[in-house]
Amino acid sequence: MRPDEARGLDPFMRLLVVEDEPRLLRTLVRALREEGYAVDTATAGDDGLYKAESHSYDAIVLDVMLPRLDGWEVLERLRKQKDTPVLVLTARDACSERVRGLDAGADDYLVKPFDMTELSARLRALIRRAAGQAHPVIRLGAVVVDTRARTVTRGGAPVTLTGREYAVLEYLALHRGELVTRTALYEHLLDDSEDTFSNLVDVHVYGIRKKLGRELIRTRRGQGYSIEAHLAPC
Repeated sequence: MRPDEARGLDPFMRLLVVEDEPRLLRTLVRALREEGYAVDTATAGDDGLYKAESHSYDAIVLDVMLPRLDGWEVLERLRKQKDTPVLVLTARDACSERVRGLDAGADDYLVKPFDMTELSARLRALIRRAAGQAHPVIRLGAVVVDTRARTVTRGGAPVTLTGREYAVLEYLALHRGELVTRTALYEHLLDDSEDTFSNLVDVHVYGIRKKLGRELIRTRRGQGYSIEAHLAPC
């Protein structure tokens, strides 16, 4: 059983961690899953690039020193196809290394050894910025979503959501005004060790509406879901 399952948590964003050092990889995966993320892994650069190109991730944690294809090459090739947020990990603290990483297309840079709380905070910031939501608090009419604390209120009163109900709500909130397909929601909620169920998203949307009101999430038949961009703070 995974740590998040033992604690009754569910993933809310999907990450890829590309790291070849076994102990560090285990530590990263365990900590990120305890944070509630769905986590895929790769231990070589070419495998990491294949997964990054083949799947939709909310962010990628990428080590520089990798077998078969180093992190710089992975990043360069990935940037030709995708703009997925990338947090680069390196043991080198030289200014030239940081400049190289940022110039190559990295969105952030962290030197080993690092504190997991800092890595988690940087990932949350990258995901928010990628969605055009720099501030952690998202106001949807009477509903307020705090992506940092992972809490939801309605009319000022706290509302308890399950892990995946929160996952669906947060993803739709970060992409308010956009159509989000069921496929996209599946890809961002589940890692490659889990099975999908055809009505999983529908069940969680039903639960959210029951707790926060039917008007919050709109269904576009045969397409997906959306939260309207014009919802004004109350």
